[in-house]
Amino acid sequence: MKYSVFIICLIVFSFSAEAQNNKKLNISKNSIAVQGYDVVSYFSGKAARGYERMQSEFRGVKYYFASLTNKETFDKNPEKYLPEYGGWCAYAMGIDGSKVKINPETFKILDDKLYLFYNYRGNNTLTPWNENEAALKSSADSYWSKQSK
Repeated sequence: MKYSVFIICLIVFSFSAEAQNNKKLNISKNSIAVQGYDVVSYFSGKAARGYERMQSEFRGVKYYFASLTNKETFDKNPEKYLPEYGGWCAYAMGIDGSKVKINPETFKILDDKLYLFYNYRGNNTLTPWNENEAALKSSADSYWSKQSK
């Protein structure tokens, strides 16, 4: 009996911790990451929409893929393909730690990591990021570290 109660508590705690962690991430109400874009595709230099029928789940978040090869690549090492700063705009995170939505087609791969940016109505935050990348990245890393504790 005690063992059953322990298992139930462990399951409830793990779901609760996962839900808390997901609140920090830029995901849809249905827990879909990067607006359904294929996170592996970015590493080949082009953003591609993924398909719901080709999806993986990692830490309670759904990732869609444009190809079975990309899905299999992700499944082997999901951590490698996760966007920095929970999928929020890297520039905004670097400015003041804000969680700002992104345009999934505006991205940069830096040191083998994926950074996403806001790009709407003529405001492409990748441009000022590139102009002051080292300082913004350092600041963003610091803000994110404080938020993700």
